[in-house]
Amino acid sequence: MHDNADLWHLEERFWTSGLDSIRASTEKDAIMIFPYPVGILQGDRLWDHLKRRTGWRSVEMTDRSTRHRGALAVLAYRVSAEKADVPIYEALCASTYLHDEDKWLRISHQQTPVV
Repeated sequence: MHDNADLWHLEERFWTSGLDSIRASTEKDAIMIFPYPVGILQGDRLWDHLKRRTGWRSVEMTDRSTRHRGALAVLAYRVSAEKADVPIYEALCASTYLHDEDKWLRISHQQTPVV
């Protein structure tokens, strides 16, 4: 159950893949916290936001930490993400996953920009 490589692969795809891939690995009522002015999103507001904001060209995740507790796993890391026509985005991030029915699902994600 505790395969960190699978979790980190899911997390990278969260940044670089499209909305369909994100939906497949994220619980439908997940809570995500993005930098101001976006804020706290859940439900339809989250999916509307992600529809416009996915598909970073490349990401580098450093300072990785993983913590497992039962069916929960928390990933914490520093990200440097790049997308065409957008300045390189750097943030400290954390995602929480729940292992449910032989599948990891993201139940929360949070980003704090590095300035």
